[in-house]
Amino acid sequence: QVQLVESGGGLVQAGGSLRLSCAASGRTVSTNAMGWFRQTPGKEREFVAALYRHSGPTEYADSVKGRFTISRDNAKNTVYLQMNSLKPEDTAVYLCAAGPFLATSSSEYGYWGQGTQVTVSA
Repeated sequence: QVQLVESGGGLVQAGGSLRLSCAASGRTVSTNAMGWFRQTPGKEREFVAALYRHSGPTEYADSVKGRFTISRDNAKNTVYLQMNSLKPEDTAVYLCAAGPFLATSSSEYGYWGQGTQVTVSA
């Protein structure tokens, strides 16, 4: 099993920044990729960003390119999502996910955190 714990969410004004963290523990050797998704009530989970845990390319949703940056700290088994120039439409629960390979579909990830709320006020 793999456990994922997110932190760093909160309330911020439009144009502000937040950094989310996702700490992984357990059988992390079984997961090569980690990603961030977001979800609002009544909508499906939306891909935000993903990367391979040790090296390789990153992937971003068009809606966040140039504003969000995903990164890793392998020594801490932690993945970060730096979010800049936040907009009210970025408001959502942000969830961390882990899976065998980098993908933009939520169905490819077998492990999920509980999520952290990000609220951007106008």
